[in-house]
Amino acid sequence: MTEVLVHVERAERHDDGADTLRSLLRWVQEDETLRGDVRARITAGAGEAVAETMGSGFELLQFAVGNGISVAALVLSVVQWRTSLRRSPDVTLRRGTTEVRIDGELARDPEGLRRVVEALDHSEAPGDGGAA
Repeated sequence: MTEVLVHVERAERHDDGADTLRSLLRWVQEDETLRGDVRARITAGAGEAVAETMGSGFELLQFAVGNGISVAALVLSVVQWRTSLRRSPDVTLRRGTTEVRIDGELARDPEGLRRVVEALDHSEAPGDGGAA
């Protein structure tokens, strides 16, 4: 299994992030291209190296992507979710030592998204030797 962490910026000041994470979680769970191939849970970032750059508290989604699915399908689903929102928050994805922030400009750039997928797909994560 490949682990990808996702942090979503707060869409509005009064947003604690939990509703936004639940929205993304539902979106990915309902994505037919990912069905059965990805497990997800909302998790805490505090106390981990991720907390320094991705925040702390319960504001991360942790995805476990199986061998039958590529990281590309997950990235595409996250980008589609992001662009479906009235106020599209920036999203940070992290796999192993690679961290990528997807903002409005990058979400509209097919070549940029291809580079994001390539970087995440080839990132070496502890325990998996970089294999996707």
